[in-house]
Amino acid sequence: MRFSSTLGGLLSATVVIAAPMPTPVAEPVPVPMPTPPGIPAASSARTQLAALTVATAVDDGSYDRDLFPTWDTITGTCNTREYVLRRDGTNVVVGSDCYPTSGTWTSPYDGGRWTAPSDVDIDHMVPLKNAWVSGASRWTTAKREQFANDVTRPQLWAVTDNVNSSKGDKSPDTWKPPLTSFYCTYARAYVAVKSYWALTVTSAEKSALTTMLNTC
Repeated sequence: MRFSSTLGGLLSATVVIAAPMPTPVAEPVPVPMPTPPGIPAASSARTQLAALTVATAVDDGSYDRDLFPTWDTITGTCNTREYVLRRDGTNVVVGSDCYPTSGTWTSPYDGGRWTAPSDVDIDHMVPLKNAWVSGASRWTTAKREQFANDVTRPQLWAVTDNVNSSKGDKSPDTWKPPLTSFYCTYARAYVAVKSYWALTVTSAEKSALTTMLNTC
C-alpha cells in the first residue's frame, strides 16, 4: 500500500497540463504594387540604356526646384499629386477637391502600406536635380514643367514619405530602393524616363542601372 501510495503521488506530481495551441494567423494577402504607365520590358530597357549618351553631370550651382513647376491640374479638380494618389491607391475615395478622404497606398520602394495620404509622397523617378544636371538646364521652363508633371510615363510614383526623403536627388549609383525585388522595375522605369526625355547618364549611373537590370 505504501508503494502504491508513493507511486500515485509521483504520478500526480508529474502531471503537466498542455498549453493551448496558438490560434493560426493567416498569411497576409499580397497587395499588387502600383504600376505607372510606360514601363518597358527588360530587353527594351537594356536597348534604351545602351543608346543613352554617357556624359559627366554638369552642375553649375544654379538648380532651383521652382524651375520645375508642380503640381499642374491634370483632370477636373485633380492636380498631379492627387491624380497619382488616385491612380496608385486602392479603394481611394476623394472629396470634391479631389483630395483623398480614404484609401490604402502600398509603396513599391519599401513595401510600406499607408492609409493616410500625408504619409505618402509623390516621387520623381528621375529626380528633378538629376534631370537638371543631365540636360534639363537647357530646356525651357515650359518643358521642365511637362517633365515634372509627366503622368504618361513611369516618372511619378506614390511612395513612403521618409523613403522619398532618403532618396532626395540621388541617382541609382548612390541610392537604390530598400526592396531589392524592386530593382528590376525601378531600373526599367528610370531608363524609360531618361530615354524619352533624352537625358544623359554618367558612367556610374549606367553601371548601376545595368546591375539592376541584371536582376530582371
